[in-house]
Order: sequence, then structure tokens, then C-alpha cells
Amino acid sequence: QVQLVESGGGSVQHGGSLRLSCAASGRAFSSYSLGWFRQAPGKEREFVAADAWRGGSTFYADSVKGRFTISRDNAKNTVYLQMNSLKPEDTAIYYCAASAFWSGVIVSQKNYDYWGQGTQVTVSP
Repeated sequence: QVQLVESGGGSVQHGGSLRLSCAASGRAFSSYSLGWFRQAPGKEREFVAADAWRGGSTFYADSVKGRFTISRDNAKNTVYLQMNSLKPEDTAIYYCAASAFWSGVIVSQKNYDYWGQGTQVTVSP
């Protein structure tokens, strides 16, 4: 069992930066891939970024490549999402999630077993 709690959301202007954190409790944090997903108003939840627990791979949605960076600190049981050059279209609730998989399937939310409650990110024009 893994419990996930996101923090760091807020309101910024176009071009600004935010860093989201997701603290995990439970066992074997280092044996889970961690992902970030987001859901904008009226839209389905979509993949943003993921860090595989095995092999050292990271994955990004095309819309955030070069602007967002996912990282983790296994000693702190925390995963981060550094978001730079934010755009109004990045406005959404951001969720972190944990998966036992480690291959490219971690871009799909159906492969995640544990989810946080979400944190709101609002980017104004």
C-alpha cells in the first residue's frame, strides 16, 4: 500500500515556474515508478511525465517536453515535477501516481495502482 500527497500547486503567470512535490508513505517507494497526470476542466485526465523505478528511464508528454522535469528522491520518498515556462493551457489539477511497472506502459494511467488527491495549478495569461 502506498499513500501519496501532492503539494506545491498554486497560481502563476504565463512564463512562470512551479515545483510540485508528491510525498509517499508506505513500503518500497524505490520499487515503484512515479507518474504525474493532469486533468483540465471539461477534459479527460492525461499523462504528463513518469519516472521508471527500474532502468532509469523518464517519459514526457510532447506538450511538456523541454519545459517540465520529473525527478525523485528515494531517501525522502518524494517525487517532484519542476514546471518551467508555464502556459495557460497547463492549467489543471495535477495528480501523482505510483505503478509497479517500469517500461513504457507507465505512460498509461490504467497501469497505476495508487493516486494522490491532486493539487491545482492555474496559469494566467
